Amino acid sequence: MNRRDFFRLASMAGAGVSAAGLSSLVRAATPAQLGTVPSNTGISGRVVVIGGGMAGATVAKYLRLWGGTGVAVTLVERETTYASNILSNLVLNGQRTMTSLQFGYTNLAARYGVGLVKGDVASIDPVSHSVTLTDGRKLVYDRLVVAPGIDFDTIPGLETAAAQAKVPHAWKAGTQTTVLRNQLLAMKPGGVFAMTIPAKPYRCPPGPYERACVVADWLKKNRPGSKVIVLDANPGITAEPLAFANAFNVVHKGVVEYRPGVTINSIDASTMTLNTSAGNLAANVINAIPAHRAGKVISDNKLANVGGRWAGVDVLTYQSTVAPGVHIIGDAAATTQPKAGHIANQEAKICADAIVRLLAGLSPDPSPITNSACYSPITSDTASWLTAVFAYDPVSGSMQPVPGASGEASARSQDNYKEMFKWFNTLMEDSFA
Repeated sequence: MNRRDFFRLASMAGAGVSAAGLSSLVRAATPAQLGTVPSNTGISGRVVVIGGGMAGATVAKYLRLWGGTGVAVTLVERETTYASNILSNLVLNGQRTMTSLQFGYTNLAARYGVGLVKGDVASIDPVSHSVTLTDGRKLVYDRLVVAPGIDFDTIPGLETAAAQAKVPHAWKAGTQTTVLRNQLLAMKPGGVFAMTIPAKPYRCPPGPYERACVVADWLKKNRPGSKVIVLDANPGITAEPLAFANAFNVVHKGVVEYRPGVTINSIDASTMTLNTSAGNLAANVINAIPAHRAGKVISDNKLANVGGRWAGVDVLTYQSTVAPGVHIIGDAAATTQPKAGHIANQEAKICADAIVRLLAGLSPDPSPITNSACYSPITSDTASWLTAVFAYDPVSGSMQPVPGASGEASARSQDNYKEMFKWFNTLMEDSFA
């Protein structure tokens, strides 16, 4: 496949198949074939899925597509729609609206027979194989999939809702994204937009650098003389180093000031001042992205067994390493793969394939592969891209990059920018349509 076809179809590939079978899977992944739930697979079981993001929606859909009507799938989600983090940076420059990034669950129910339950989880009991919701309802399962995404540490000084409203992270697309957009609009020429990047791992490795570029591009055109100061807790750019080094030093030279190895001690929202390892910095707008951890349901149910922050899993099945029958996918899982929407979609398919096999009394695929792709806007009409392919390594028991199958674009381009939307639409359709 050429690069364009790879990106266009990548979200439909990589699910519990051997490397030799990947091309045939991609050829077979047409919307018509993906839209039919088979009725006579001979497989049955009850699967409860917690969380309706990229991972949760995808696993619910593919459990039905591959397991058939005998596999009863119930999706528990507190929201009525999912707001995509992918492309949400383009809300900041006015190129996208939050409405355009919202996806509902109607198709999962109507087309694939997924049961929808609106609510919050109070507790998980791996012994009795049950989930109790905050309203007292209890759901019994044969297999449980937990896909809660991420939560954040609290930055000292931002403990109150008022302080967080003044200093939004906007790292979960939604209200804070709109707040940050409005703060940009309120900036005057010559102002300072300061953003912080936490130490990895964090959601979407290129995302913060992409945001710096999008904001810098907008400020150049609309608030001349303004600066974007990037305070990165990491020792250097963590993703697409060539693209973003060029963006900071050439494309947005004089606007973006990148400072690696800077950690945040505290933030005073009343004076809009950051206290950092490199001294104090005052700014007109502060976009502080806190350190990440797995969603609260993971820690509340003693599933955060990796550094007390992430959930350990067996990547052949994504089953928890501490709770049999409980599978954890997406950003909450501790794996060697990036925490990103495309990978969440891929992990969901590996997990769905493994659960269907386990319900059928079979062993999971011993050689799964996944792929990750993303585009990064550098200006309002050019973008770069990054891709990687991961294969299971039986020695380490982890997913490892396939040599020669990873890399970044040699240069930003308008063509990449156009392809970005095709990739996004394909990925979101694969998860929600």
